[in-house]
Amino acid sequence: MLKSIAKTLTAGVSCLGLTAAPALAQSPGTFVYTVVVPAGEFGSAAFLAELLATLAAAKAFCRATGDSALQVDCLSERLEAAAGGIPEGTDYDEVRSVLEDTSGRLKRLARQNRDPDRRRVTVSSATDPAERTARPLTPVRASVQAAVNQEATRILEEAATVLLRSAETAQERQTQYAQIAAAIDSNKVLLRS
Repeated sequence: MLKSIAKTLTAGVSCLGLTAAPALAQSPGTFVYTVVVPAGEFGSAAFLAELLATLAAAKAFCRATGDSALQVDCLSERLEAAAGGIPEGTDYDEVRSVLEDTSGRLKRLARQNRDPDRRRVTVSSATDPAERTARPLTPVRASVQAAVNQEATRILEEAATVLLRSAETAQERQTQYAQIAAAIDSNKVLLRS
């Protein structure tokens, strides 16, 4: 039995004519590539690398906002986006569930401690304006920011612990879950600076 993970990409496609007529360029289209994972083997090294890169990019993106009041909700939004990129029915269902839960808890924490004097804002990357948050971020009140960051750190630690414990019983998951847990845990750096 084989499992496959499909990922859609946009790419330029050109039309190659077999006649004497000139080739016409088509607008960018969509194509699908599939990563096939043989049964009995956990996950895909390519997908794991993509997920780890997404989690590392979350930290970089949120740091680049330059606004410490947005860090908790920024992490929430980035983890939500990472979870959304994990297809259902794969070896990473548990990872997706942990990321969704962690994202939801961080979002609630930010909203419960919202700064009433500031508006929610959508943030774009300084280096790539097309990269932006999918929703406006909630700023945290300065007076409670240290406590909120401490609670957010605890939430991230719990997420990493859940992944590590769930991998204890499945040898094939241990290495990958440990890497994912470390990537999630590394986002705590944002909350300490």
